Amino acid sequence: MSTLTALRGPARVVVRQHRWTLWIAGGLALLTVAGLIALALRSAHVAEVFAASECRTDGADGNRECMQVARNYLDSMFTYRRLFEDVALALMALPVLLSGFVAGPLIARELETGTFKLSWTQSVSPARWLAARLAVPAVLLLAGTGVVSASLYQARSHTESPYPSEWHAMHVFSTTGTVLAGHVLFALCVGALIGILVRRTLLALALSVLVTGAVGVAFAGLRAHLWPPSTVSGTSLDVRENIWWVETGHLTGTGERLSQDVCADVSESARARCFADNGITGHYLDYHPASHFWPLQLVETGILLALAAVAVTVAFRLLRRRTG
Repeated sequence: MSTLTALRGPARVVVRQHRWTLWIAGGLALLTVAGLIALALRSAHVAEVFAASECRTDGADGNRECMQVARNYLDSMFTYRRLFEDVALALMALPVLLSGFVAGPLIARELETGTFKLSWTQSVSPARWLAARLAVPAVLLLAGTGVVSASLYQARSHTESPYPSEWHAMHVFSTTGTVLAGHVLFALCVGALIGILVRRTLLALALSVLVTGAVGVAFAGLRAHLWPPSTVSGTSLDVRENIWWVETGHLTGTGERLSQDVCADVSESARARCFADNGITGHYLDYHPASHFWPLQLVETGILLALAAVAVTVAFRLLRRRTG
């Protein structure tokens, strides 16, 4: 029995109606995963060959042949790093594209053209009709994004040296953890709600893209504040590698925090006097270490899931109210 035959009722209809979209999306996902695996294997091989050459990337050994080998190695790894970033940036657009598709072609178009009536007159309730249009893409997308995110995470580990990608960079953080799945589910539910509210294909698509994009930008700006940062203070700051700077400034003798802009515009010779006049005795730095990656991921994902639950609840209630 084929997969399509095994599906029942509304879910089978959704797959049949949008089978070409599903085939294209599945093919792109497979190509992406295969490309990331090839990228990881190739970068690991290049790194092993360079390590076996015993050449140095800084050219300190003075060997001209080694300098060319090092240059080829650096050029190759830079290219692999760029490919990784391009895939991550493309994957960041997935929630926006999904939200527009769900709001427009998947839901609003049927409500606008009236084709939903055929399903509702064949012992399929409006709630079951909507549930099928949410469940089918949710299952497929979560499975697909999980595999792609895992492949991207693995590829990143092989493309970090000698050009490390910061764990808190927007394209890395948004695509190598659970956050991508959270944004996908949020986009799915918001798209359904907007499609039911607007009932016009193009308008629903545009509004859904706008709302989902705005939420993504908002989380990118607020992300650093979703988990309490660590703090280091003193007369000179111990600036560590691989940390996410959140806030830095001055400390007075009473522990009061002052902006970094205080005494920033004075000359070097007058800075000590400015510090004394403002009672500045040290500095502080709020930051997230790499160990905060998963707490930040899980908090953002939890918020997105809560928002998705609210959106889908409102969508079902609104559909029930409009259909009696």
